[in-house]
Amino acid sequence: MNKHVVVIGGGVAGMEAAGQLRKTGFEVSLFEKEEKPGGHLNKWYKLFPDRRPSSEVKEYLDNITSGEGIKIITGKTIEKIVQNKNQFHISDKEGSEYTADAVIVATGFDLFKSARKEEYGYGIYDNVITSADLEEMFRKGSITLVNGRTPETIGIVHCVGSRDEKMGNLYCSKLCCVTAVKQAIEIREHLPSAKVFCFYMDMRMGGAYYEELYREAQEEWGVNFIRGKVSEVSESINNRLVIKSEDTLAGKPLKMLVDMLVLMAGMEMSEEGLKLGDSSGLKRGDNRFFSPADHHFGSNKSNLKGIYYAGTCTMPMNITETISHARAAVMDVIEYLKES
Repeated sequence: MNKHVVVIGGGVAGMEAAGQLRKTGFEVSLFEKEEKPGGHLNKWYKLFPDRRPSSEVKEYLDNITSGEGIKIITGKTIEKIVQNKNQFHISDKEGSEYTADAVIVATGFDLFKSARKEEYGYGIYDNVITSADLEEMFRKGSITLVNGRTPETIGIVHCVGSRDEKMGNLYCSKLCCVTAVKQAIEIREHLPSAKVFCFYMDMRMGGAYYEELYREAQEEWGVNFIRGKVSEVSESINNRLVIKSEDTLAGKPLKMLVDMLVLMAGMEMSEEGLKLGDSSGLKRGDNRFFSPADHHFGSNKSNLKGIYYAGTCTMPMNITETISHARAAVMDVIEYLKES
């Protein structure tokens, strides 16, 4: 079919959608705001639940998007989509315009900015970091404090920015718990003598082999899980971090000293997705992610015919779900273009 499809967003969903569209015979333009495609996958060390290297998934995505039929345009932020009959006019931040017969929006997610939770001390105390910061340490092969020392006690806080009425995010980000478990195991792999404590509200391990990973963390790696929300973080006179929490299972308040605190940042609708949606008339839900036409049998369809969604611009998803969602979006595009 001599049709041109534009994919907006070059993360996992966008790359998968572009690759599958090319296989079908469409001409594809893939737009990515960063200087290289891959999105958050570029910054990840290993993936749950089997802890395979993220580079293996990236290699697969690179392979399906290489060769003729796909034009990858990096360093471009798409700001608006305008429909004119069966054509879509797409404009970027610099004012350049492109046309397409159909559009897949795959603008993904942003990690919650942990500095908004001032009580946790991110950006205030040197050794309070995020899950993304820790992944970077894993990739470099070294977990160290700001002063260069190796941490002996590390705390992990679940649900930072998710399930939080104060932050306006009532939804569960779905992947924070399993990410915390994965990272706790990896900390113990890198630092066998370190003590690791996870502070959680409740464990939401709703995925294949997630529960098994949780048990492995406790039984094989000695990770400690404390049911209680951290209320405050401060710094001691010797630059250690003082955590105030509660052990709700024991019914007692808790005060603990740690060398490093890792915040499991939740997922929010990307800033680029918000701007694109508002300028293009794409509907969003109460959670600010794009609202699909139907949550059961139209999760890829937008409120505008010919524009489809793929991946975490609609809700938090893991990589497996994201790839499946992108493939489903391609099927909707094929059906639409056959009818148009």
